[in-house]
Parts: sequence; structure tokens; C-alpha cells
Amino acid sequence: MNTANLLEFDLEGLAAFCEKLGEKRFRATQLFRWIHQRGASDFAQMTDLAKSLREKLATTARVEALPVLTQHESKDGTIKWLFDVGDGNAVEAVFIPEDDRGTLCVSSQAGCAVGCRFCSTGHQGFSRNLSTGEIVAQLWFAEHFLRKHLKRDERVISNVVMMGMGEPLQNYTALVPALRTMLDDNAYGLSRRRVTVSTSGVVPMIDRLGTDCPVALAVSLHAPNDALRDDLVPLNRKYPIAELIEACKRYLAHAPRDFITFEYCMLDGVNDQPEHARQLVELVRTHGISCKFNLIPFNPFPASGLLRSPQPRVLAFARTLSEAGLVTTVRKTRGDDIDAACGQLAGDVKDRTRAAERMAQRRVVSERPVVLHPVRKTTPQEH
Repeated sequence: MNTANLLEFDLEGLAAFCEKLGEKRFRATQLFRWIHQRGASDFAQMTDLAKSLREKLATTARVEALPVLTQHESKDGTIKWLFDVGDGNAVEAVFIPEDDRGTLCVSSQAGCAVGCRFCSTGHQGFSRNLSTGEIVAQLWFAEHFLRKHLKRDERVISNVVMMGMGEPLQNYTALVPALRTMLDDNAYGLSRRRVTVSTSGVVPMIDRLGTDCPVALAVSLHAPNDALRDDLVPLNRKYPIAELIEACKRYLAHAPRDFITFEYCMLDGVNDQPEHARQLVELVRTHGISCKFNLIPFNPFPASGLLRSPQPRVLAFARTLSEAGLVTTVRKTRGDDIDAACGQLAGDVKDRTRAAERMAQRRVVSERPVVLHPVRKTTPQEH
């Protein structure tokens, strides 16, 4: 008999499941707390549930985590896990400890179909979307492992960033229930400000997220103009920068923060010139969007054909943005000694998209001198 993995359900879904068993809603809340707050997977341990319910659950349900293939701990305390999601696929999640927070970077897909040039996941190609339970299982395992590992009774993970493998907004149906579980006070009780979805710019889904489950939003921008972004982030050909930024402005009406974070990976000789910084300033002023820039040191890997921008150039770039009144930070690289830093997550992917072949072809085409393209100003009618 097939049993349901209860990690697949947010509280509403679990209530519906309990109703099918002839149980009232408050039983779902009790069960939800046992699973997520206490990390219980054995129904026999859930002593405040009626014995009759525990017996029903034993034959109809399970709480099943993802098998851990490997675990690596960095000298800076960062921990990376490789989880088996079956059929030759594995995904990675990363815990990043800091003085004032504990952040978990979570994957949403086995691979990624977007194919950004600077991302090692994209070079691996795409196999499939993760289910809600596979997304939540990364948090469920990490939170309860870390409590034991660090000998702490209180919550360890205070922030979740959907910045692991995959494009979260291309797995929207599974993503939203997972986010709701993260936010639910009967589960992890995370603040909307402390749960971040990072997207390469799936415009229609940005609008839907603002309505369905608004959390903090980070956008992988990486270029100040369409010609360059078309090359670095192929999704830009479908949703160009002007459309993307207008979607971000609409999102701000619902967002828990009063700004959008723009991620910008610094690539040597590609998008890191003074003119690129000036174009970004002009872009923000033209669209009038409240934003913050997060400059990310590139973590090189051979297949990309790209190099990290020198630190003095990164700091000069940041200074240009800051002097124009734009809040700008330079991300501190964490976990790079275990390949757990930004852009390095790769896991194992049974590619169905011929990504390596396509990316190699793009690399040959793109190896040309840097061309600086002016920002095309849009009229109000074009917005």
C-alpha cells in the first residue's frame, strides 16, 4: 500500500489529509508540530495523538527524509549536504552560520534549465523539479541535525534562501506549499523577511508570488543591459530587463521588505567595468525602483571560461553604486573550500537537456572583447 509522505503537506494540506482519515483539524496541527518543531518521524512517539489516529497513520503515512550521500564541513563552519533524490539525481543544501543568524540555502530542482554561464548547476543541465516534500526535507533534516550537532534546544536556522540548485519560480506549484510550511508558526515560524526566493527573472511567477505568498525577493541581474544579460542569463531573451524591473516594482506592493535585492556576480572583463556600474545607476534611476545591490565574487570552474573580478575592481564598482545613493554590499565568500559558495552547487544531475553541449557552444560564441551597450531608456508607454 502506498503511504503519503507528510513532508509534502503544508498545514492546509495536512488538515485535508486528516479529514480523509475522519480526524478533526486540530489533530493536523498537533501532527504538524510533532513533525516540524520536534523533528519526529515515528508516529508512536506522538503521545498526545489518539491511539486510534496513530494506528491509522502507521498504515497510511510516513515522514521520510532524503538520504544523505555526503556531508562536508568547511573550516568556517559552513556545512554542505548532498541529498539523494533518486534516479541518479542528487541535490545540495548548505548551512551558513553567522553571529546573528543561521542561514540554510535550499535547492528547488535537480539541475536547472536556465543555463546561466557563470553557474555550475546550469552547466549540469536539468533533470526534474523537486516535490514540496523534497524541498521541505532539506530544512527538516538540517534543522534537527544541527540541534543535535550543536547541542542546542532552540531553533538553529533563522533564515532560508531559495538559492540552491534550480530556478524556484519554474517549480512554482511545489515551491509555495514549501514556503508556507517554513513560515507557519506551527512548523518553523520563520519571518517573511527571513525567507528569500532568488529568481533569474520569471516575470509572470513574480507577480503570482506577490499574491500567493510574498517573501523577500532577490533577482539575479548580473548585467546592466539586455545585450549582455542575454548572453549571461538566457531567460532575459524572454523577459528583458525593463519587464523584469517593472515586475519587481509591482512585487514591492506586497513584499515584506521595502526593497528588492539585485544579485550581481562580478566577472572579470565581462560585466565589471566602470561603465557597467554607471549603466546600473542609470537603470535604477530610469525605473525608480527601491533596491539593494549585492555584488558576488565569482567562484570559477573550468567549464565556464570565466574569471573572478579582481578585488580592487569589485570595490571600485561598489563605490560607484554607493556614491550614487544605492545601498551596496559585497558578499563575503563562505564555504568555498568545500565548493559550497554561491554558484558552486552542482550535485549530480541526470541531464535531459544536453546542457554541456549547448553551454560549450555558447562559450565559443561569447569569447569576444567586451562591448559596452548603452541603456535604452523606456518611455512610460513601454512600461
